[in-house]
Amino acid sequence: MSLQGAAGPEELIFYVNGRKIIEKNADPEQMLLSYLRKRLRLTGTKYGCGGGGCGACTVMISTYEPALKKIRHYSANACLLPICSLYGAAVTTVEGVGSTKTRVHPVQERLAKCHGSQCGFCTPGMVMSIYTLLRNHPEPTSEQMIAALAGNLCRCTGYRPILDACKTFCKESICCQRKTNEKCCLDHEDDLFDKEEKVSTRLFSTDEFQPLDPTQELIFPPELMRMAENQPKRTLFFHGERMTWISPVSLNELLDLKAAYPKAPLLVGNTSVGPEMKFRGVFHPIVIAPARIPDLNMVKCTDDGLTLGAACSLSLVKDILTNAMAEFPEEKTKVFSAVLQQLRTLGGEQIRNIASLGGNIISRKSTSDLNPILAASNCMLNLASRGRKRQIPLSDIFADGVGNNTITPEEILVSVRIPHSRKGEYVSAFRQAPRRENALPVTNAGMRVLFEEGTDTIKDLSIFYGGAVSTTVCAKQTCRTLIGRHWNKQMLDEACRLVLKEIALPGSDNGEKVDYKKTLIVSFFYRFFLEVSQSLKTMDPCHYPGIPMEYRSVLQDFKTKMPQSIQIYQDTELSQSPQDPVGRPIMHQSGIKHATGEAVYVDDLPSVDGELFLAVVTSSRAHAKIVSIDTSEALKGPGVFDIITAHDVPATNEFYYSDDPEIIFARNKVICVGQIVCAVVADSDDHAKQAAAKVKIEYEVLEPVILTIEEAIQHNSFFEPKRKLEQGNVDRAFETVDNIIEGEIRIGGQEHFYIETQSVLVVPKGEDNEMDVYVSTQHPAIIQEMVAASLGVPANRIMCHVKRVGGAFGGKLLKAGLLASVAAVAANKTSRAVRLILSRGDDMLITGGRHPFIGKYKVGFMNDGRIRAVDAKYYINGGCTPDESVLVAEVSLLKMDNAYKIPNLRCWAYACKTNLPSNTAFRGFGFPQSALVTETWITGVADKIGLSPEKIREINMYKENEQTHFKQKLDPQNLIRCWNECMEKSAYYSRKTAVNEFNKQNHWKKKGIAIVPMKFPFGLGTRYLSQAAALVHIYTDGSVLLTHGGIEMGQGIHTKMIQVASRELNIPMSCIHFCETSTTTVPNACASVGSAGTDVNGMAVKDACQTLLKRLQPIINKNPKGTWNDWIKEAFEQSVSLSATGYFRGYNENMDWEKGEGQPFTYFLYGAACSEVEINCLTGDHKNLRTDIVMDIGCSINPAVDIGQGIGEAGLFLGCSVFFALRDAVTRVRNERGLKKTFALNSPLTAEQIRASCADDFTDMMANNESASSTPQTTSV
Repeated sequence: MSLQGAAGPEELIFYVNGRKIIEKNADPEQMLLSYLRKRLRLTGTKYGCGGGGCGACTVMISTYEPALKKIRHYSANACLLPICSLYGAAVTTVEGVGSTKTRVHPVQERLAKCHGSQCGFCTPGMVMSIYTLLRNHPEPTSEQMIAALAGNLCRCTGYRPILDACKTFCKESICCQRKTNEKCCLDHEDDLFDKEEKVSTRLFSTDEFQPLDPTQELIFPPELMRMAENQPKRTLFFHGERMTWISPVSLNELLDLKAAYPKAPLLVGNTSVGPEMKFRGVFHPIVIAPARIPDLNMVKCTDDGLTLGAACSLSLVKDILTNAMAEFPEEKTKVFSAVLQQLRTLGGEQIRNIASLGGNIISRKSTSDLNPILAASNCMLNLASRGRKRQIPLSDIFADGVGNNTITPEEILVSVRIPHSRKGEYVSAFRQAPRRENALPVTNAGMRVLFEEGTDTIKDLSIFYGGAVSTTVCAKQTCRTLIGRHWNKQMLDEACRLVLKEIALPGSDNGEKVDYKKTLIVSFFYRFFLEVSQSLKTMDPCHYPGIPMEYRSVLQDFKTKMPQSIQIYQDTELSQSPQDPVGRPIMHQSGIKHATGEAVYVDDLPSVDGELFLAVVTSSRAHAKIVSIDTSEALKGPGVFDIITAHDVPATNEFYYSDDPEIIFARNKVICVGQIVCAVVADSDDHAKQAAAKVKIEYEVLEPVILTIEEAIQHNSFFEPKRKLEQGNVDRAFETVDNIIEGEIRIGGQEHFYIETQSVLVVPKGEDNEMDVYVSTQHPAIIQEMVAASLGVPANRIMCHVKRVGGAFGGKLLKAGLLASVAAVAANKTSRAVRLILSRGDDMLITGGRHPFIGKYKVGFMNDGRIRAVDAKYYINGGCTPDESVLVAEVSLLKMDNAYKIPNLRCWAYACKTNLPSNTAFRGFGFPQSALVTETWITGVADKIGLSPEKIREINMYKENEQTHFKQKLDPQNLIRCWNECMEKSAYYSRKTAVNEFNKQNHWKKKGIAIVPMKFPFGLGTRYLSQAAALVHIYTDGSVLLTHGGIEMGQGIHTKMIQVASRELNIPMSCIHFCETSTTTVPNACASVGSAGTDVNGMAVKDACQTLLKRLQPIINKNPKGTWNDWIKEAFEQSVSLSATGYFRGYNENMDWEKGEGQPFTYFLYGAACSEVEINCLTGDHKNLRTDIVMDIGCSINPAVDIGQGIGEAGLFLGCSVFFALRDAVTRVRNERGLKKTFALNSPLTAEQIRASCADDFTDMMANNESASSTPQTTSV
């Protein structure tokens, strides 16, 4: 069957939001996401990761199945859906659900009004996931709701307010604000409320919500129904620039195609082929899409099991198995149950809705959660090729452990038979992943045992593991050896020894943790042993003892449930005017627009005529000389306009903010992997990226290559200055103490993962070197400064605009300036508008993140728990350029005391210079790291003298008006109050007793509890960094336009500024509008960082409003009964200026590092958090059961926004209460097992660390198993 013989170009017909789309030139490489955004200008659907991992691009797909006369709605990731797969489908995007111009849908309204949107970039995807669920289940259960959102990430909200909105749709009342007296059911818990104070728990009112009416939804297009029912199915051919798509309709035709094109992949959901093409550069000139073939979609129930077509989606498989579980007796459904368990956590709902059963099997990926259980369960594969059909056991395709060639290239998988389980047969599946949902497994397993009838003698045994080597692997020898054995302790010991010997894991060349995987391999088998032993007892209690009571809890996995929560905040005074919005929980001004997709971000701006797209070319070496750059192949690529290098920078390419420069383009050498060497501009994003991949760079490696903190110390590679703080006499104090402990803790780096990647659009204006720069940044002034300097023009020619930012967390400061300069240099050279939107991969490669940190400490203390001396050294991995690293090191020193008075203290901080992408500001800015070190030695002191950590904390806490270690006065009254209130409201001591009780009764599961205080100093260290300005215009119709220097990135700053202006001018918020932050209206604005934006800009807005009110006062005095509009009209007629700037000089902050003293902060915020957790000692899996947080943040301008933010930067550190609760649980395990040796836990505290610290017979096997630790370990940076 030849492609030449195929008909001319097909018309692709589908619908979007009720509108018919006929695409005459459908390109198989085009995904729905780019089609919606670029072709249809529907920009509500967002690009977040491009790999189906974040849910920002979620849409609803609806298809009609004529045989069943049924319409099926399902959510899917638009970034993975080729448009060619949508023939005959209807797509609904966030714009089709509702808009401010037509009607806002209840999902959109509730998400906004429940404060479920902050930066708003993930919100359209959330809306679509919830909306799709409601189309299928108008009254969902909370389990369905949680499952529907498992494929959607949010970086701002912590999910709680999103779930608040979801709960309002669930059929079972999930509490809160549902009582007739409008009070939360928790109101009766008196201990939560302070009778003295006026407090509130209401952040929104459900009375305002419009009801959900399923009859009002968009109907499925009748034309598509007619097409599906009447049109004869025919093969579809779509030819793109580089690829051909063939969609056959019959099995015979598919077999012919596969014989003609054996290398062409079969593509159903594109969840495997798509990411390979996108991220690994794999290219297929022909793809075959067999999803429309009936044989591949069959569902057949037979006496011995179920046969499912290979193209059935995983969601469909899940539904079929769920129904079968209800229909058949339990004895027959053990395989179904085990497969279902894996399906619940495999990907998110969007992935399961499109990924196919056959694709999952055939890809043979070691990370497949299904293959081990399907193989262990004796599932059969029905294969076909031209003139031949055969059946093989699924386990055959993994027979040699490397994914062999059992299936020939021209064969296809038609269907899979999943058998019923038999009497005396037990089947289980296991997995352990970094997270419970939407994460690839570290290791998984499928196990099955069949006993001789009525005995515990093994007749047949299957054990398969995934995640261990390159594909699913079978413990064949082990299983053979154990046949005929009794199911008892001797068999267990032998099985563990055999399986460890048989499953040989390769060396850890890509960071995989070999010891952990081996521990899981035996822990999973032990868990299977316990499950089966317990089942045998249930079957015949007389003969089989089962397992001890304290072991049973480990048979239950942790599940994600709908969380319950209550928020209590200080209410406004009764005397406050009802019109005054300050202190009230007001919805984010952009909340509704976030939820309808109408909120505009940089990449949503319409394309400019002649616009070019830029793709960067980055270094693949950490430290090397650039020998040559060959751009010849790249320049030949379709649509390529030019290539930009350092030679094209008219003026500044290196910015010296300190001794070492920040660099736009690498010139002669590269100093990290991911450094920008050059850039390609082309007529489309795809063309630019394809050309960038063809640029060839020749390197000559330079020494040394420094990656880690240890290597930096070894080579004495640091950014200057090194910083030190000292008070008291440390050396003398160490001579007089009763005890000394020493230790170190390592804290890993962190990726910002703002859902909107770095984005910039530069538009040259055509005269006077003027340029408009639209950029996603926290600091427009630095963008203006860097772009102007790179082009060699004055700053007044560069107009920088920021409407809103889709998350930043510190990551959109200096790096955004360098990237804007790259785009500006390209725009200058080409005289065309240039758009640079980093792909998620490039963003994570180029931009750096939180500084990895090592804290070394020596602490001297008395037997009663009083800490007398601390000597500490902090090392942070700064990366290859200074960025903010020295500043982060300084802050880590200034805030290291957290809540404690340390009389004698010496502390050094070093910013290490390494060959990694430069690390930068990140929420907390050094405080979370140094305070975690402090809390670590606090618990170390407690361990040493046998007191509880909370007692050590109380003994050493600041008690009265005292001085910090840099001689700034502080009054800790509110610190003590937060601590006591958290103790009381969390019922800490009674819960601690309950935890002890639980731990006595459970061997393999343990609980832990911890309470941690916090002192967060507010300030930016020097006055000029906290100055702020605002500009307020009043128009003659009485409306007010407000602008200021702050950036909206989710923290609700514009909403709060409007609240401030509303109070000051005494007019409703609806009269005030905020347009954008721009260097044209407010010059030289400081960065929005350090949680200072609202504070300082609020002062400037207040100042501007007071200036205007002062001008209006004589007019108001003359006509006190007049309206606002009367006064404004009169003011204009009297020639009174209705425009004013407001200015705030900043707080008087300073620090003298020579003397080690100063007033770097203006005030202190306080808080405390208590967390209780549970751990699984066999796997290291863990769950946070409850957290109580009490915070003093002064008077909140908007409690809804502030609580949703977790009170921003300050509250972030309190997350470590979970870390110390986990440490508490691990400590209890170790004490119970008589493990006296001190142990260190590093951050992030992974399941792997927890498992290794809960030492037992299985971890001892690793130590004794010589090969385990001799494997090379990857360097951890």
